[in-house]
Amino acid sequence: MENLKERVTIYEVAKASGVSLATVSRVINNQGNVTQKTREKVQATINRLGYKPSGLAQALATNKSTTIGVVIPRANYVYISSVLNGIAEVAKEKGFIISLFSTSHSKQDAISVVKKIITSHVDGAIIFDDELEEEDIQQITSYYVPTIVINNKVEGDRCGCVVFGYEHNLKNILSQKLENDKEITPVFLHVHDCGRLLARTEKAFVSVCKEMNREYAVLNVDDSSSRTYLDFKEYFKKHNSGYFVAYRDSIAAAIVNAATDSGLKVPEQVEVLSLIGTKYANITRPTLSSFDIDMQDVGRRSMHMLMDLLKNELEKKTYRIESVYCKRGSTKE
Repeated sequence: MENLKERVTIYEVAKASGVSLATVSRVINNQGNVTQKTREKVQATINRLGYKPSGLAQALATNKSTTIGVVIPRANYVYISSVLNGIAEVAKEKGFIISLFSTSHSKQDAISVVKKIITSHVDGAIIFDDELEEEDIQQITSYYVPTIVINNKVEGDRCGCVVFGYEHNLKNILSQKLENDKEITPVFLHVHDCGRLLARTEKAFVSVCKEMNREYAVLNVDDSSSRTYLDFKEYFKKHNSGYFVAYRDSIAAAIVNAATDSGLKVPEQVEVLSLIGTKYANITRPTLSSFDIDMQDVGRRSMHMLMDLLKNELEKKTYRIESVYCKRGSTKE
């Protein structure tokens, strides 16, 4: 990346010229309401700095398309697809073009995507990837690519974020459960390489159990509902009860199915709580208790924030969305 040259932005042209962004945009797009003296001054600054419009100035002034790079881990998870749908909904409405970049829960792969974003010369980026750290995001914004990050708190002049709140609600529900049931040993299902959201909720789970001086277990499971189903069919040959916290609905549904197919009653004997609720929570039988966030709204919110950031009008750089606990059929309370 050391050979990549930073792009001069419209903001720098405006600052160096001593005029507003709107004035620079009118000069670039050959619009009126600019005196000849100001137009010549701005044009001279453009020539001196070597500014090349990336599409942003024209888009703001003429409603032409602006290209947005969107990074997602994989689209085969329902909640990630919902985020993408929300982004696409606003992008289509506003005439933006989306360039999609997909990673595979690999740090090296995520860094490779960072390079692709920079060299593709997108006008802005929305990043939803648990493998990227703050310094990786800063690598992108240092090349003057305005960026909105999902599920990672990163702020800066050219960066904002949408963060999720799951831990607080999980602590409340788990504390209540442990207080009401002195016999259970709660089990957290750990999925390898599922990122910081799972790590944060697992940490919250463990902290509650330790604070209340209760035994607990952490079981490793595959990121596969079919494999989890088979594993828990074996598990329920030796255990006839349990309280399980699963990462997402498909994993939770696999446990519920394994329990019922093993002759156990849900939620009387086996209780399952899903962390990331999706549409599957309401269509399984029994329905799944979960923590819900409207992920499509997350996508819409991210896109609107990026639009404000592109115009240098984003005042609130961090937007936090709290999950809502929805008690359904897979838990007693």
